[in-house]
Amino acid sequence: MRHSQSGFTLIELVMVIVILGILAAFALPRFADLTDQARLASIQGIAGAIKSAAGISRAQQLADGSAANASVTLDGTVITMVGGAPTEADIDLAIQFDASGTSITQPVDGTFRAVAGCEVVYTEGVGTTSVSTPFSVSLTTTACP
Repeated sequence: MRHSQSGFTLIELVMVIVILGILAAFALPRFADLTDQARLASIQGIAGAIKSAAGISRAQQLADGSAANASVTLDGTVITMVGGAPTEADIDLAIQFDASGTSITQPVDGTFRAVAGCEVVYTEGVGTTSVSTPFSVSLTTTACP
């Protein structure tokens, strides 16, 4: 009588489990810090969006032949301008920011914050022309990574 064996032996199964455990021990720390990297990338993305939106808003003003403090309409949304750039209250409208599904809080006075120390602050321009005091964007990333 001859018995044919099919399947894996217990030793083979244990070895596969051990190998998977070793691989997981080395791979897990590499993926554990992706949250911090994603937070940093989000804040940097918002900083870039703010700069782009301010430039597009100013370009719309120039194309309309409007004064530096005249409101502009972007994609059907009225953006209040000061000194040739969006106001702190309207910068989220200019970049079409939606906080749902993100860790970034809705801006308060131009500050977009993931966590304390991981934020971008938009300060509106001052004056009646774009050269009076231009807008500024400051990025704080001490608590991001």
